[in-house]
Amino acid sequence: MFRTLTAILLLGAASPALAQTVTGAPATAPALANVLPAIDAHFRQYMEAGHVPGLVYGIVRDGRLIHVGTMGVQDLEHRRPVTADSLFRIASMSKAFTALAILKLRDENRLSLDALAETYVPELRNWRYPTSDSPRIRVRDLLSHVGGLVTDNPWGDRQQILPEAEFTRMLRDGVPMSRAPGTQMEYSNFGYALLGRIITNVSGRPYDQYIRSEIMIPLGMTSTAFEIADSPRERRALGYRWENDAHVLEPDMAHGAFGAMGGVETSASDYARWVAFLLSAWPARDGPENGPVRRASVRELAQGLNFIATSERPGLAGEEACRHASAYGMGMRVAQDCDLGLALSHSGGYPGYGSNLVILPDLGVGVFAFANRTYAAPSRQTVAAALELHRAGLVAARPEPVSADLAGAYALAGQIYQAGTVEPAQDRLAMNFLMDRSASNWSATLSQLRTQAGACRTDAPITPQGAMAGTFAWPCERGNVRGYLLLAPTRPATIQQLSLGMVPPQ
Repeated sequence: MFRTLTAILLLGAASPALAQTVTGAPATAPALANVLPAIDAHFRQYMEAGHVPGLVYGIVRDGRLIHVGTMGVQDLEHRRPVTADSLFRIASMSKAFTALAILKLRDENRLSLDALAETYVPELRNWRYPTSDSPRIRVRDLLSHVGGLVTDNPWGDRQQILPEAEFTRMLRDGVPMSRAPGTQMEYSNFGYALLGRIITNVSGRPYDQYIRSEIMIPLGMTSTAFEIADSPRERRALGYRWENDAHVLEPDMAHGAFGAMGGVETSASDYARWVAFLLSAWPARDGPENGPVRRASVRELAQGLNFIATSERPGLAGEEACRHASAYGMGMRVAQDCDLGLALSHSGGYPGYGSNLVILPDLGVGVFAFANRTYAAPSRQTVAAALELHRAGLVAARPEPVSADLAGAYALAGQIYQAGTVEPAQDRLAMNFLMDRSASNWSATLSQLRTQAGACRTDAPITPQGAMAGTFAWPCERGNVRGYLLLAPTRPATIQQLSLGMVPPQ
């Protein structure tokens, strides 16, 4: 069974109202319709080859859920079809909610990321560390999985139901550690459960209640929660594993101490609001804060601790594999993709469920998918969908504004070329400018360049690289002049570097 629903859903970040279907197709609707069959095929093939009973995926762009694809069934007994409102456990994609809750408490001056974790969880004070020179675990270390705790996916995924009292006993007794904190990234579900305990102790509320009331509900995620017993049975996607050539129903795991690492249950309709909220933090800008957490704090999710690894795009081969460097940020893996730019992603693997998210902050696009088969995280498919959108020209880097300082200096750069001397910018040159290169040398070089290039149009737009630098290309009679402009950190801003060079016509 496969169905696809293409809609444009408004995702008001702070509105608790359900998303509304917007009438009227946007300008990109025909182009999107053309690329959807290829995207649908990626997910359909994955579902069929992986024995996945049901799957839903969504594409979010510029604050809107622009496409939802659904296939298969929520449960094999009643064979209820998957819809955009079907509820899936999203496993480790829950970690970003926990990380953002920690940052929100930091913003409220209720905790410090650089404080020792034992400041907020006293049971940790008697822990034995692996070496005598081991630093003690900080809150920041837990966020980025560098706390020295052993990787624990098989074991940790089954700890969802651990009672809080039992978790307290574990914390009091201490656990064996894999290495000294701060020496290597090692993925730890236990560490995120510990962050859940920090949220509980600092906020004075159970971590699930804090996250739901302070983040999820303000975003309008009214169907998203940690306790599956409270969700409508008729909307739940039941979890299965594929074993001995048959589907086996996984036991439901009730909410417990480890929910902070993987216990969120949500729908595509709800989760799209979360994705839209995360994307809305980019770019940095003026204007009111409309979300439950500051934009600057959301952007911190992309800050890794410099334990860099190299990897390829999941499941892709040849040129599409695109080897890149990545690090773990805070509840997100962070990479610089060769085609897509800054990419934040996370998979979820869990008894009965698999999920994946990739968001591209510089492009304003996110793709996510949920499946109801154990460890069936459609990682390759979300990336493939993003690449299909990119190839179709449906995503592009959002233009960065040109600051007033850069615009003013760029106008002076044009006057320098037209005059053949640096005199027009004499009062706006940084103190190093003529020390690095004399005025007479500038005049000689400009004369030679003007002879080669001829008359140039120096009003072509500059491409900013931040507020203080930019590149440009001037169309000229006999080719192009390309340049780079860099301002100094002075008031008023002055020109510390100007580079100009001739590019012959092709």
